[in-house]
Amino acid sequence: MTDATNTSTPLKLFNSLTREIEPFQPVHRGEARVYTCGPTVYNYPHIGNMRAYVFADILGRTLSHNGFDLTHIINITDVGHLTDDADAGEDKMEKMAAEKAQSIWDIAQHYTQAYWADVKALNIRQPAKWSVATDYIEEMIAFANGIADKHCYECETGLYFDVTTVEDYGRLARAVTEDGEGRIDTVKGKRNAADFAIWRKTPPGEKRQMEWDSPWGRGAPGWHLECSVMGEKLLGFPFDIHTGGIDHREIHHPNEIAQNQAFCGCGGLSDARNSGANIWMHNNFLVERSGKMSKSSGEFLRLQLLIDKGYHPLAYRMMCLQAHYRSELEFSWEGLEAALTRLKRMVMVAERLADAPSQPVAEHPKFAGPLAKFEEAMSDDLGTPLALTALEDALATKKVDAGIKRAVVEHMDAVLGLGLFDLTRADLRIRPKSAKITEGEIEDALAQRKAARAEKDFAASDAIRDDLAAKGVDVMDGDPLGWEWKLS
Repeated sequence: MTDATNTSTPLKLFNSLTREIEPFQPVHRGEARVYTCGPTVYNYPHIGNMRAYVFADILGRTLSHNGFDLTHIINITDVGHLTDDADAGEDKMEKMAAEKAQSIWDIAQHYTQAYWADVKALNIRQPAKWSVATDYIEEMIAFANGIADKHCYECETGLYFDVTTVEDYGRLARAVTEDGEGRIDTVKGKRNAADFAIWRKTPPGEKRQMEWDSPWGRGAPGWHLECSVMGEKLLGFPFDIHTGGIDHREIHHPNEIAQNQAFCGCGGLSDARNSGANIWMHNNFLVERSGKMSKSSGEFLRLQLLIDKGYHPLAYRMMCLQAHYRSELEFSWEGLEAALTRLKRMVMVAERLADAPSQPVAEHPKFAGPLAKFEEAMSDDLGTPLALTALEDALATKKVDAGIKRAVVEHMDAVLGLGLFDLTRADLRIRPKSAKITEGEIEDALAQRKAARAEKDFAASDAIRDDLAAKGVDVMDGDPLGWEWKLS
């Protein structure tokens, strides 16, 4: 294998629209254009939200690894998303601004920065562009105006899209019934239960912090409109891949597809190009049994909570990679601990290669198996669990040139994004926020204990261990990783 950008195994991806694994065939030769549904910045993202961006990052890295010139767009929703995914409830942004007694613009800025901090902590690459919804209001109005005559109607609360005007509405969700999509509440004046708002009028006597003039009155765009507009403007229809969480597959993405069909004057969805993207990809849920994934639960599971409890954020990335993106992933603290231990083992080997000069990945009989296993795994719909075992096979390979070994590990890690050569074991030992003892005090106590054990004064050694345990430090004698302690 002489060139890391060329792989012998063609990339195949699961298309949610067709429910089939398909070969990736770019719309534009040598390019890959990807749009990812980003966060609504009304609150901190929880770790389930962040799984979607780890998945999108792995997809982007794999496309780059396969030699494609990647253009990746992630949007920031700062207007239009209601507390119900359909057309009911308050605007999430307006609601949070009222609760915090702050400007909606300040709310958006604060939570956007928090999201970006999590993106950085999880080693997620920057997209080509962060597209912010409120930067495209004029384009949204023009888009809506262009489809209004044939596909929309106006009622008391706004401009609505008539889903009967496009072919195959709801094919992505596979959940349409005669009564329409079950999660959508009836809104006065709607023709069909599944019809959705393109533009929402500000109710008489009210004033929103975010509202604009339009042909249908002063108000704000519907949630689904922004993605159609920014996808078309920044990537062009059809582009290659659209990603998002599996929850988007039921309402948001079918509505987005309907808008795309209307804009293009396209036919049915038997031809995936008519949807606006050739391939639609969705990651499955992160499941947490205690109910703390909900943002209404108070101290919900966000990345900072993991860090506060002493876990490096890349342990969560490892946890995500251990499951296929289309499988449910159950979160537990024990599972996170195991993922951290696995990451530590990899970092220990990488540290021993740190001074070896990296070389171009070249043919080497001992790495042929791990490299082939890795390429096959990632080319088969982003099979990260098997790819991780290939990486471990490469790390475990003995009696080879250190520079070649480092090159092979870097080659794989460029796709998995664990940053093995940017980490040390010390980086992975994070002090829990609740710890009442300093690291210096821990090290002094451990030194005293080591001396006591050398003198076979086991009573003193046990007393030091018990005192440390009372302060939240578990001493791990004989740990094969060489870690002398951890904070509970």
